[in-house]
Amino acid sequence: MKLKKIKPPDISGQLKATIHVTGKLGFSIGAIKAMNIGDNNYIQIAQNSENQDDDNLYVFLTKKPDEETMKINKAGNYYYVNTKALFDSLEIDYRRKKIMFDIIEIEYEGERVFKLVRREKDRKKVK
Repeated sequence: MKLKKIKPPDISGQLKATIHVTGKLGFSIGAIKAMNIGDNNYIQIAQNSENQDDDNLYVFLTKKPDEETMKINKAGNYYYVNTKALFDSLEIDYRRKKIMFDIIEIEYEGERVFKLVRREKDRKKVK
């Protein structure tokens, strides 16, 4: 038998995003590092139009703003996006449910994309 030691990934923290009760999408420190989020970044959020059962979201990062992108804002060490109107239009109940996403990097049509795999649980306190 020959054992090969496995080195853990070089990213501190989990890669996740959470919808705050205010409707903002916030990113963890691990996600910020892995996605290389910084000042002057914008995101475009997409859905899988071929599978209505796929409730995951797909994020494209860009430095170029246009009518389909949203600015990534900074508060302290964290970054967030004002996604309230978007999540309201998608009828995502972020006020009563805690909506979290595990983030996985994928490739789509030759482009780097981040798949936000949805998880949810009831909030302890409804605002």
